[in-house]
Amino acid sequence: MDLVTLYAIAADIVLSVHVSIVVFIVIGLALIVIGWVCAWRWVRNPWFRLTHLACIGVVVVQSWFGIVCPLTTLEMHLRRLAGEATYAGSFIGYWLHNLLFFEAPSWVFIVVYTLFGSLVVATWIWVRPFPFNRGASVVATHPFPKP
Repeated sequence: MDLVTLYAIAADIVLSVHVSIVVFIVIGLALIVIGWVCAWRWVRNPWFRLTHLACIGVVVVQSWFGIVCPLTTLEMHLRRLAGEATYAGSFIGYWLHNLLFFEAPSWVFIVVYTLFGSLVVATWIWVRPFPFNRGASVVATHPFPKP
């Protein structure tokens, strides 16, 4: 396998990781809310919740300061090294790019990311994670008490 092919594969891997993070953020929020209703204990795992909050926090801060995501920058660099036009490469790259990126003014992304980040913070308060210290007593609240 030549170096150009390796760069193209690496670019697809970076894009796949990027899409996975987006899916984690979006689906994670939905699962937290569904888990609250269904009384799933794992959605209150503090490590899961902290990771989820940190991921959307990074996205929000990047959008506020106009910082391009480092994963996007790395992927573009790898595609250039592979001699590919941006996102004109592989089938995987093309479809994942279309799923992840779309055209809109930058203010739209800032507003959407900020609102979504606010929802994540709200669920942190609304569906409180368990404390990090295992010895603490935890009283789980449930919206629909079981008879």
